[in-house]
Amino acid sequence: MQTQKLDVREQPSDNALAEAAISRLRQLSMKLAMAEIDIEVFDTMQPLEDEWRALERDNLQSLHQSYDWCAAWVSAFHRPLAILKGIHAGQTAFILPVEIVKSRGLAIAKFIAAGHSNINTGLFSEGFAESGGTIDAGKFAGQLQQALKGRADLLLLQNIPLEWRGRESPLKGLPMVQNQNHAYQLPFLPTFEETLKQLNAKNRRKKFRVQSKRLEAAGGFEYLIPGTSEEQHRLLDIFFRLKSARFASLGLPDVFADRETQAFLHGLLDKLDDSKQYFGLQMHVLRLKGEHEGKIAAISGVSRKGDHIVCQFGAIDEELVPDTSPGEFLYWHTISGLHGKGVVLFDFGLGDQTYKRSWAPVETAHYDVVLPVSPFGIVAGAAHRIVTRGKAHIKARPKLYKFTQGIRARIG
Repeated sequence: MQTQKLDVREQPSDNALAEAAISRLRQLSMKLAMAEIDIEVFDTMQPLEDEWRALERDNLQSLHQSYDWCAAWVSAFHRPLAILKGIHAGQTAFILPVEIVKSRGLAIAKFIAAGHSNINTGLFSEGFAESGGTIDAGKFAGQLQQALKGRADLLLLQNIPLEWRGRESPLKGLPMVQNQNHAYQLPFLPTFEETLKQLNAKNRRKKFRVQSKRLEAAGGFEYLIPGTSEEQHRLLDIFFRLKSARFASLGLPDVFADRETQAFLHGLLDKLDDSKQYFGLQMHVLRLKGEHEGKIAAISGVSRKGDHIVCQFGAIDEELVPDTSPGEFLYWHTISGLHGKGVVLFDFGLGDQTYKRSWAPVETAHYDVVLPVSPFGIVAGAAHRIVTRGKAHIKARPKLYKFTQGIRARIG
C-alpha cells in the first residue's frame, strides 16, 4: 500500500477551512433563498427612503442609484415609477430604482436617470451582493418579469459593469448585451506623483509646464471650486451655454437643452452632506485673468460618493486660449487637488475620447440587461441588441466611426 505525505505548510488552516465552509453555506442559502424572495413594486420613493439610504452606504453601490440623485431626477421629470424591492426573511435584499419610459408605444423600465448615468449597479444588501453568480438567474429573471407584468414591456437596465472593484454584479446572470460604450478610470495612489506614474508622467508634466507658461503669458489664471450655492448654479448655466455652442458646431443634438434636464442638474448642486463624502454635483472652473479677466476657459461638473469621484461633464470656451488645452489643464488641477481627501478612484465616465485614454489606465466594459416582459418587449429587446451591437461594431473602427459622425452632423 502506498502512502502520500502532505506537507503541513500546504494544509489549509482551520480558519481557512471554516471560512470556506461558511462561504459555501452562504452561496447555498442564497440559491435556496431565491425561491423565497418576494418582490414588491413601488410607484413613489418616499416609503423606501430609510432602507434605500441604508443600502447605499455600501461604498460599491453606484452614486447614480443613490436616493438624492434619483430624487432630483424624479422631481424634474415626473415619470411613472416602478421601483423593485426584493425581500428575504423580512429583510430588504435589493432595490432597483426603475422608472417607466414611453417610447414608440412601448413601456420600457429603466434605471432612474439612465440617460445621464455613467455607471449603474442597483442597490443590494451585502449578502445578496456578495452572492454574485450563485443566484439562480432564471428564477430571478422570472420574478422580475412577473413583478413588472402589466407595467412594462421591457426591462432595460443599462451600463452595468459585470464586476466592479472586485465584486461581481448580482445581475450578471440575466440576459445581457455588451454596451457600445466603455468607461475610463484613474486609480488614485497615495500621492499625486505616484498616481502620475501610472501614465506617461514625463510627457504629462512637460505638457503641464507648457500650458502653464502659455496661460501666464495670456494674463494668468485661477482654478476655483466656488463655495456658494449661488455661484455654483451660475457656473452650471455657463456650462449649458458653452456646451450648446459646441454641439451646434458639430451639428449634434444638445442633450442638456431641455428644461427638465437642466432642472435635474441644478437640483443635484444642492445635494450634499456635511462630511463632504457625498455631493450630487460640484462645479470646477479655470478662470482667466488679465486681458480675459473673469472669463471661464474650462468648466467641469463632478460628483462624489464615498471614495469614488465621477466626472459628469466638461466644456471649454473654444474662443479663449485654445492653444493651452484648458480642459486638460483643468483636469490636472482637479485630480491633483483631490489627493489626500480620501478619494480612491477618479472616473471619467462613459465614452471613448482621447483625453480620457490619456488620463485613465483602466477601461471598464459595461453591459445592458435586456429582459422582455411582454410579447412586444421580445421584439424591442431584439432590436436593442441589434442596434447596440451595430454601434459597437462602428465604434471599434475609427475610420467608420468618423464617417458616420460626419453623416450625423450633416443631417443634424
